Amino acid sequence: MDLFRNAKVVLLRSHTKKYLFADEDEESVTQSRNGWTKNARWSVEFVRFFDSRIRLKSCYGKYLTASNQRLFLGMTGMKVLQTRPERLDSSHEWEPIKERSLLRLKTQYSSFLRGNSGVPPWRNSVTHDAPHRTATQEWILWNVEESLNPFKPFDLKGKWFKQNV
Repeated sequence: MDLFRNAKVVLLRSHTKKYLFADEDEESVTQSRNGWTKNARWSVEFVRFFDSRIRLKSCYGKYLTASNQRLFLGMTGMKVLQTRPERLDSSHEWEPIKERSLLRLKTQYSSFLRGNSGVPPWRNSVTHDAPHRTATQEWILWNVEESLNPFKPFDLKGKWFKQNV
C-alpha cells in the first residue's frame, strides 16, 4: 500500500513491458507500449474503511473493474473493463500485494489482474484470474510508476515520471 500512498496517478507496467491502457472505446482495457499517453494513467482512490484496498480510475473517469464475463468462451480469464457504475462495489476494488519490487493486484475473490502475452487474440489482453501454472505466475506481477505530472504529455527525457518501486 505504501506504493500508492504518495501517488495520485500511477502507471502499471506488466511483464511484457507494456502499460495497463484504457482504450478509447471507454470500456476495454488492454496493454500498450504507449506509456506517455493519458490512457496509461490511472488515478488512485482509497476504499473507505478498507485501508488495504484501492480503486483505479481511468482518464475517462471510469473504474478498473473485474467483471464476471469470460474473455474467450471455454478459456480461463475474465474480462477487465473500465466502468462507471451507479454504485461502487467490490468488483472495482483491488488489493495491492507487494512481491519483491513488484506487486500483484488481487480482487476480493482471490483472482489477480493479469497482463496476457502470446499470439492473438491473447496478445495485449488484460484479464483477472488465479494463475494455475508456473509459466503464468509472472503474468500477474506489475511494476508501479508514479506519474509526477498526470495529464501532460510525456517528456521524452522522462522527467515527469519517477520509478516508484
